This record gives sequence, structure tokens and C-alpha cells, in this order.
Amino acid sequence: MTGLPWVRLDTTFYENPKILALLAERDGYRAAVVYVSALAYSGGHGTDGQIATYVLPRVHGRKTDADRLVRHGLFEPAVDGWQIHDYDQLQQTSETTEQIRADRRRAAIKGNCVRHHGPDCGCWRGGLSSVP
Repeated sequence: MTGLPWVRLDTTFYENPKILALLAERDGYRAAVVYVSALAYSGGHGTDGQIATYVLPRVHGRKTDADRLVRHGLFEPAVDGWQIHDYDQLQQTSETTEQIRADRRRAAIKGNCVRHHGPDCGCWRGGLSSVP
């Protein structure tokens, strides 16, 4: 599993001045849906906010929606697509996700050793070399 089953969406998302300005435009609601869908896609696929050009239709977007998101500061142009603005400041990055998963795997190995062999065994220390 590369990504997350969730992304963070602030409960005041609808009050953000960028979103309000976007929604005030004709078809701005379409771009807002694209933005939220892009957040979900990026979180689920571990792209750290990168939205490739070929992904745009997958997140229900058109080039005009992406251009509108760039104009409102929600997307930034990137090589072969767009970067969601401040993604790494507001969302958990794939690097952090992998670190958390590795820490949990290490804790599980240690917990299983202690549970099955007792607190003084320590065989889990050798098994950690194979855990990323």
C-alpha cells in the first residue's frame, strides 16, 4: 500500500478565501471538486501532491479547471502536470507514512517476541535488520 486511506480537509475549508473566490466564478464549483478529488488521489496514491497531466480526467478535471486552480493558488504548474499548493505542509507525506509503517512493523516484531518468548529474549533485535 503506497498511500493513505484518508487526507486532511480542514473543517473551515469552505471559508478559505481562495475557495470562496473560486466558487464565485462560473463553473468554479467544478474546479473545487477537482481540487478535493486531487487531494484524495494524491493521498491515496502517495504522490505527495503531484498531479500528472494524465491524472486530470481521473479526478474529474479539465484543463480549464486546472488553469483555474492555478489562478487561485491551489495548484502550481509542475513538470508534466501540477503540484497541489502546500501539500507537504497540510498533508502527511509518503515518506512520513512509510516511516510510521516501518515503526509499527518493528513494534510488532518486538511485541511478538516478548509475547511468545518472554521479556528477556531479545531475539527481536536480530529480526529488525530485515525490516525497512
